[in-house]
Amino acid sequence: MSPGRKTLFALLATAAVVSAGVVGLHAASAATGAPITGIAGKCVDVAGANSANGTAVQLWTCNGTGAQAWTVNTDGSIRALNKCLDVAAGSNADGAKVQLWDCNGTGAQKWAAGAGNRLVNTGSGKCLDASGNSSADGTRLQIWTCTGNANQQWKLPTGTGTTAAPTPSASRTATPAVKKKGVSTWQFTGLSSAVTNVGAGWYYNWSTNNDSMPANAEFVPMIWGAGAVTDNDLAKVKAEGKTLLGFNEPDLKEQSNMTVEQALSLWPRLEATGMRLGSPAVAYGGDTPGGWLDRFMTGARQQNRRVDFITLHWYGSDFSDAAVGQFLGYVEKVHARYNLPIWITEYGLMNFTGTPKFPNTAQITSFITRTTTQMQATSYIERYAWFSLPAVGDSLPYGLYKDGTNPTPAGEAYRAAA
Repeated sequence: MSPGRKTLFALLATAAVVSAGVVGLHAASAATGAPITGIAGKCVDVAGANSANGTAVQLWTCNGTGAQAWTVNTDGSIRALNKCLDVAAGSNADGAKVQLWDCNGTGAQKWAAGAGNRLVNTGSGKCLDASGNSSADGTRLQIWTCTGNANQQWKLPTGTGTTAAPTPSASRTATPAVKKKGVSTWQFTGLSSAVTNVGAGWYYNWSTNNDSMPANAEFVPMIWGAGAVTDNDLAKVKAEGKTLLGFNEPDLKEQSNMTVEQALSLWPRLEATGMRLGSPAVAYGGDTPGGWLDRFMTGARQQNRRVDFITLHWYGSDFSDAAVGQFLGYVEKVHARYNLPIWITEYGLMNFTGTPKFPNTAQITSFITRTTTQMQATSYIERYAWFSLPAVGDSLPYGLYKDGTNPTPAGEAYRAAA
């Protein structure tokens, strides 16, 4: 959607790193490497001693082979077979698998020793974890919220330093602690009160700042398109918050209208803000092989670019009960494809080409109630925002608030979400 308020169909043309006891890693093992042991004394092992990118890292009975010979380095990397211990797709999500990959210096490959024999991935703030609390040979290693359990306790090669670590460069990408529910909004009378009344933990307005629309919730700025990649705008977003939304519907000519190549060329400037960074929000096809988002994410991986979460938009023209499954099924497919946390920054029910154009009251309230309930219970969905907060003028059929204190039935349903 576009920043600013336009007519409906112009607008819709389409923890911080775990810090307690985290210490720095210092080169300790010989050049040939040494074992890292975990639950039941099993060793961290490269499956099949295969050095190919994407090879699984697992638990295995210690055997003294090169697949279990790890070097712990001053740059925070942990290496075997001339490759780095890496979190797949740079994910911050619980359950993200750990693998071997070409060393690239990203947060997905930075590790710090922590209190209680933890090994913390500083890009996510999560602990190295033997999945299923298992010690069986072949148990896949992953990252998980730190618990202190035996499956997260690791013995590093003798001599690993315990001096205080510098602030990890990827700590800025840790998931902010805020409630999932948010809203997208443009200026209208009562905006600030409505944000509070609906119980939103965060909001955004497709802009770099909220100077004209402050509210009592976290504001998340956006770099809407190529024209906003300026020194002034980038400085502004850094002053506004810790999380940044990327380009808005670049796959639509009516919106930010960017090629994948253009977006990738500008992405390093967004990364340089040091903020947690969401992907460009495509209008559709986020799960499509070879689609705009897929090509962007492929290029980002090849260029060692940082994307901390996937940002999605979704609108459904089927107003039946099936809409809930259609929406959540799409989100699930996108998550499965990229294995990154998801933010849904626009979603709703609208038929842009047929009639009726909008759902009736029972349909929209049921859809909101059922989707918010399921999103609250889905761990990889970090945040969501209905489109949109104002229910004024032509947004009355789908908006949430007529003013600061008077919700529509849709607004009442959304307010009831946790």
